[in-house]
Amino acid sequence: MAVGELLNSTGRRHLEIRSPFDGSPVGSLPVATEREVADALVAARRAFPGWARTPAAERGAALHAAATALRERADDLAEVNRAETGKPADDARGGVLAGASTLDQYAELGPLRGGRTLLGDRGATDFAVPEPRGVVVVLSPWNDPVAVACGLLGAALVTGNTAVHKPSERCPRTGQLLHEVLAPHVPDDVLRHLVGDAPVGEALCASGDVDLVAHVGSTAAGRAVAARAAATGAKVLLENGGNDALIVDAGVDPLWAAEQAALGAFANAGQICTSVERIYVHRAVAEDVTRALVELAGRWSQPLVDRRHREHVHSHVADAVDHGARVLTGGAVPDGPGSHYPATVLAGCTPTMLVLREETFGPVAPIRVVPDFAAGLAEACADEYGLAATVLTDSTAHAQEAWRALPVGTVKINAVFGGAPGGAAQPRRASGSGYGYGPELLDEMTTTKVVHWEPPCP
Repeated sequence: MAVGELLNSTGRRHLEIRSPFDGSPVGSLPVATEREVADALVAARRAFPGWARTPAAERGAALHAAATALRERADDLAEVNRAETGKPADDARGGVLAGASTLDQYAELGPLRGGRTLLGDRGATDFAVPEPRGVVVVLSPWNDPVAVACGLLGAALVTGNTAVHKPSERCPRTGQLLHEVLAPHVPDDVLRHLVGDAPVGEALCASGDVDLVAHVGSTAAGRAVAARAAATGAKVLLENGGNDALIVDAGVDPLWAAEQAALGAFANAGQICTSVERIYVHRAVAEDVTRALVELAGRWSQPLVDRRHREHVHSHVADAVDHGARVLTGGAVPDGPGSHYPATVLAGCTPTMLVLREETFGPVAPIRVVPDFAAGLAEACADEYGLAATVLTDSTAHAQEAWRALPVGTVKINAVFGGAPGGAAQPRRASGSGYGYGPELLDEMTTTKVVHWEPPCP
């Protein structure tokens, strides 16, 4: 997709969306004005008291109904998502179904949450209760737009908050259709939707009418969100960039390790929050793993979200080559329309290269050969991000050492993706802060009130 700006005859800004496959026009949507941003927040604030007083079971039932409607429109949403971002249709549909499951999960968990009693004087009653925060702004990403938005919106709504949702400008039609599916299942203005780019997001974050901002996206954008929200005192939840390491130990099967590396680096063209961004391979298996990874790379092909992002990905590859890395496959911008970029394997990578220092977020597998497991672990830990990491090893001792040492929110042993439902991790350092999913997200969406109650004087 290519995002541009158009002005209609009234001078109103529009987002123009172009296909990542061939550059053809996909659609155009008007950008929310300052007045529309303000009106959405005012409406959400007005709707808040009534929604907060709605019984928790009724809020849960509304989410269940929304989940059912979402499943019924899964194919439609998946097709719009594919057209805007290039996400494979099966993956896009899987994201919709994951979003529906998340709504169902919060529909069940929300009404079960309660407060707790406190032990005070015998003649008094003391208790602590969770209360909704108020108006929640959700700024969701383009790489998994339905699943991520449903998680944040579901947790916000089931706990009694109202929400204003601005999807990424790279998938505005997906966000618009999602709103059309969800909104009928809650009262008017409990869920509002805005089309917009960075200025619209900035206006939302800077508003004093917002109680919490939940943002999933780049580290740079997340820091800008936090800076604006700091001026108003709004709580901020951030899941931002990652530079996830994959450590390949000696003793593992090289083909299996290469398959894991390819899946982690090339799935969805490397545009997954927890994609493998840097690979540390023990020298004992490095040659075999590298050879197999090069062979597997040719099986992966899909466009990047747009040409602007392709320029970013290729700049990291070019920087690596300029500093001595070798391109074993891929690494060249193809001719023709669209925003395709080949699955790329780089050898001879060093810690000073951008592909090892920063988030590339593309189908690039940079290989760093290390003399032993300890060296790979040390380099994997020496990073400013803290989202996730994977370790492939047949050594229980190495696995134990790694999960304890890696300064990230999620550690995966012998699988680049996967995990039990309900797992909730906190990103660290440049990757953000706060729970962004799981049961603990319900706690983030609420605040606690303590009550001390004594009988009146006789």
